[in-house]
Amino acid sequence: MSLCIGVLKETPDGEGRVSLVPGDLKAIKALGAELIIETGAGTASAYPDSAFEAAGAVIGKSRADVLAQSQIVLFVAPQTGLEGPGKKDQLFIGMGDALSKPAPHATLAKSGASTMALELVPRITRAQSMDVLSSMATLLGYRGVLLAADALPRVFPLMMTAAGTLSPARVLVMGAGVAGLSAIATAKRLGASVTAYDVRAAAKEQVASLGARFLEIQVDSKEAEGAGGYAKAVSEEFLARQRAAMLKAVADSDVVITTAGVPGKKAPVLVTRAMVEAMHPGSVVVDLMAENGGNCELTRAGETLDAGGVHVLGPINVVSRLGAHASQMFSRNLLNFLKLIVKKGELVLDLEDEIVREVLVARGGEIVQARVREALGLGAPSAS
Repeated sequence: MSLCIGVLKETPDGEGRVSLVPGDLKAIKALGAELIIETGAGTASAYPDSAFEAAGAVIGKSRADVLAQSQIVLFVAPQTGLEGPGKKDQLFIGMGDALSKPAPHATLAKSGASTMALELVPRITRAQSMDVLSSMATLLGYRGVLLAADALPRVFPLMMTAAGTLSPARVLVMGAGVAGLSAIATAKRLGASVTAYDVRAAAKEQVASLGARFLEIQVDSKEAEGAGGYAKAVSEEFLARQRAAMLKAVADSDVVITTAGVPGKKAPVLVTRAMVEAMHPGSVVVDLMAENGGNCELTRAGETLDAGGVHVLGPINVVSRLGAHASQMFSRNLLNFLKLIVKKGELVLDLEDEIVREVLVARGGEIVQARVREALGLGAPSAS
């Protein structure tokens, strides 16, 4: 019997992605696997059941049918209803939110199932083609600028017209990771005057390469850069120094877009109430970390606030609104990962491989990923 891979329909509210798209099914089948897709799994991302059938997949009669037949179960975001239906030798792969919400992994592990969290893919050269966080962050930054442009009562580009000259919008992007760099590039394409800030000194060159100005703030950037190029949590004293220096830059901006996140942690507050109050009426703050607690003190996830004439946007499900392309990118990352663990129709987990080792959260009835065990307050895993 060949390996069966199942694709679940996403259950979180507002989720518009699907983990595999029809265009990648041929490559999956070439690995020696068969595919079963939950009915309607791709509808929200403009991939109907008929497209999956045409690509050679079977449409499952129900979610239970997909779970019963699949050795590997794929999804995008953390799913409801997976706390216990797993079985021995079954593997669940998706963005599992393992560091901030590890409990569901522990529950599923008790059933004997294994779980892999794609957000834990290490940022090494060999893993770039599997990096779902970078793919989704690229779209997040792009979409954030469009939200700002829609809310701002002025145009982004310089316009010289018979009725006079319209100056370009002044955009400040806070955080120059993948999402931030995407936001910078998008704002520049729309013609804005863009300034960016990041606590990591290495980001200055990347910002300049996109034609934006790097905001110089004299704080020790070494405290804020962790392993693998990710930002890390910093002290409150560091943040206080940063905020004091940031006040004028925020006040001078028409648009502030915040993108600063720390894996597994609440987003740091970078934009205070005082900063928002210093902005001129009509200005816009787009907090792309709203779902993780927010970079702006005033942010409310899923809401738009009017703070003295300044609009503070806390959008959620931002990437899901680009379901077709977000699914295409996620699917390709997932396909590249599956090529690493599926060999001639068999699941092969090589724990000597750094990528496999870091992504594997639960196996053999227990949590095995070191950072997830730490989040759960567990000691070292058993020798087996």
